[in-house]
Amino acid sequence: MNVLYATSEAAPLIKTGGLADVSGALPAALRKIGIDCRVLIPGYPAVMYKLEATRQVARFDHFLDAKGKPLAARLLLSSMPGSGTPLYVLDAPSAFARGGGPYSDSEGLDYPDNAHRFALLSQVAALLAGAESPLDWRPDILHCNDWQTGLAPAYLRLSGSTTPAVITVHNLAYQGIFPPETVTELNLPAHAFSIEGIEYYGNLSFLKAGLYYANHITTVSPSYALEIQQPYLGMGMQGLLASRQNQLSGILNGIDTDEWNPSADPHLPSQFSARALSGKKTCKHKLQEELGLEPLADAPLFGMIARMTHQKGLDLVLAVADGIIDRGGQIAFLGTGEKSIESAVTALVELHPGQVAAKIGYNESLSHRIEAGSDIFLMPSLFEPCGLNQMYSMRYGSLPIVHATGGLRDTVEDGVTGFVFYQPTPHALWLAVERALDLYAQKPAWKKLMQAGMSRDFSWEKSALAYQALYRELLPEPLPEPD
Repeated sequence: MNVLYATSEAAPLIKTGGLADVSGALPAALRKIGIDCRVLIPGYPAVMYKLEATRQVARFDHFLDAKGKPLAARLLLSSMPGSGTPLYVLDAPSAFARGGGPYSDSEGLDYPDNAHRFALLSQVAALLAGAESPLDWRPDILHCNDWQTGLAPAYLRLSGSTTPAVITVHNLAYQGIFPPETVTELNLPAHAFSIEGIEYYGNLSFLKAGLYYANHITTVSPSYALEIQQPYLGMGMQGLLASRQNQLSGILNGIDTDEWNPSADPHLPSQFSARALSGKKTCKHKLQEELGLEPLADAPLFGMIARMTHQKGLDLVLAVADGIIDRGGQIAFLGTGEKSIESAVTALVELHPGQVAAKIGYNESLSHRIEAGSDIFLMPSLFEPCGLNQMYSMRYGSLPIVHATGGLRDTVEDGVTGFVFYQPTPHALWLAVERALDLYAQKPAWKKLMQAGMSRDFSWEKSALAYQALYRELLPEPLPEPD
């Protein structure tokens, strides 16, 4: 079985969030079970810089930029660092060679031609999955991800191709919405701009296009698949999603258990495992030193790694922070996001030096050390399609406190591998924090929960097998069962 996996980011090449982690790990896991999965990604500067060897396999001369002028684009074949997964890189400098991030400039403003940039990615994905592909290798399935590749199923279906397409929703809140005049600029037929198509409240939505035209929709956890069919988390798409519930499923993400392995993590000052936990104490001490926290071995250290946004529950954490500190706790923040929340976190650090630390920005290596050095991990997201940090935390013996939503609900067992609260309020979070602090004082009971979380299997194998079964169901003619 051949699968083309189209994505706008993939670790370790380029990362802004969990989509990159999934796009780096899932294709590799699929290849391990015999699926020839290949990744398609834009040639951002960070991607081009990290490629070790490339060869051109196609050239495109018929695509236009935002000004209606032909743009130079070529397709390079390379491989993902580490996993070796075959990688198709869409090298179109006028579209992707930018000085900022994948989606926004250095000031955090969306690029004004994002519709054209990611329509180009979607058009190439559809072309490679269709009969007119310039490649000898042909996919049996096109697997798209989030709004940035949401137009690919539309281009594919509107061209008359019968290649099955899957779209995975990593976060329904990001929908790729653009003005209606963009439709003709992106080489889409006028008849597609309707409620039975790509139209969304008078605008064009890339995500709506994917949800409507894909053969199957997946989300990144079973609970999130149910939640997005309801008004609260449906983000205006709940009607379409509910109408497609028979073509909608939730497959829980895994984590890269090689990258996130406390017994062999090069980012840590000392490795450890569920059977040999002494190294975790060293990690905590070194983290306190690194962040300027008081080196108190018995102080419960709370970690939080997240985009500093309302969605991630930073407001809730700030509301209970004084209570944590009053009970002798420490807090280590890592992340970036809304300036008002960044300022509030910075003010908290200034108010409680030695007890609260924050690094505004993102640092992959430090994120490993916070997971390893913290005792408790805060993840009170208002909604969370899957979440990865709660799984990293359990693997690293840091007990997560989570709001019962999406993948957090599906992965953390209250009182067994962490602490779950059910209302997104400061009071409910504080009650969970108190339960954690009370148990932290009971060392044998705390160790039992740590080891229970560390023993959980969050590898990608189970998820890969679920995707394999889904792909097989979508094929027009069944492939022979593997030996």
